[in-house]
Parts: sequence; structure tokens; C-alpha cells
Amino acid sequence: MFGLLLVTIIAWLLKIYSYALIVYVLMSWFPGAYNTWFGRELGKIVTPYLSWFSFIKPIGILDLRPLIAFIVLDLAQYALAWFF
Repeated sequence: MFGLLLVTIIAWLLKIYSYALIVYVLMSWFPGAYNTWFGRELGKIVTPYLSWFSFIKPIGILDLRPLIAFIVLDLAQYALAWFF
């Protein structure tokens, strides 16, 4: 019972983090959004995870790191659900 609760909490935290990553990426469409209080605080949360994917180089102006990071988070959620 405790294990199921723990898995559920972790799954929710991964989902919330995925939403935070999406918001952070969408903020790039708005000039100066990263310089706001919300942008700086969200950057403190999301940037360390995105730095794990720094080995992926941008293709022209297209940065694929957030997409790969989101896919990895999604796979972690599926693996968590599959194992438990």
C-alpha cells in the first residue's frame, strides 16, 4: 500500500515537472520572459535537468534538447507505471 502511494506521488511529480518544462520552453517565444521573477525561478528548476542534454547540439536555430528531455521524462513515467 505504501509503495503504491509512493509511486503515485512520484508519477505526479514527474507530470508536474513535465508541465514546468513545457512552460519554460514556451517562454522562449516571449522576449524578456526569462528575465521576470517567474522565469528566473522556473529556470532554477528546469535548467539543471536540461543541462544533462548539453551534448545534443542545436540544428541551425532548432534546439532539440527540450524535446529529448521531455521524451526522457515521459519514458520515466511509463517505466514507473510498468514496473509498479
